[in-house]
Amino acid sequence: MANSDPLTNVRAELVRRHKSTATTVLSLLVAVVLLSVLAYVMQKFLTPRSNPPLDIAVRISILMFGLGAIALRRTKFAKMRLQDIAAVQGTAGLLTTLQRTTLLVALIGIAIALIGFVSTLMSGAPLYTYQAGVVAAAVLLYGYPVRRSWEQAVQQFPPNEPNS
Repeated sequence: MANSDPLTNVRAELVRRHKSTATTVLSLLVAVVLLSVLAYVMQKFLTPRSNPPLDIAVRISILMFGLGAIALRRTKFAKMRLQDIAAVQGTAGLLTTLQRTTLLVALIGIAIALIGFVSTLMSGAPLYTYQAGVVAAAVLLYGYPVRRSWEQAVQQFPPNEPNS
């Protein structure tokens, strides 16, 4: 049965990509929680040092990364953009865009957590990791791939039929 139904292939590809992306995002969320636990455990080994420039830089960086992740996701998932991608690249291109954008937002989330953790190591204050962890978790949850949304995107933006 070499000629299987294209709709079945699209569905299988969607499920495969969604599962791998969702697993990655959940793994990164667990990593954020583990970084916070590690900061808590390391607290007794760290010497608190006041560093106002670091404090301001970290807060601004976390804010910019968090807002940037939201802006990136909203821009990449704009209806007109997805429609154009589906028309030019087909369903495979649409699924690739959904997956790559979701993973990029997740990487921004883990970068936020790492900024907080490194700041904790530099300053001795675990509060940086906790604050960054909350923002990182919010970014990861905001970017979490909802399968129903992906299915709707594939159904809403079917590829154009080639003129043969």
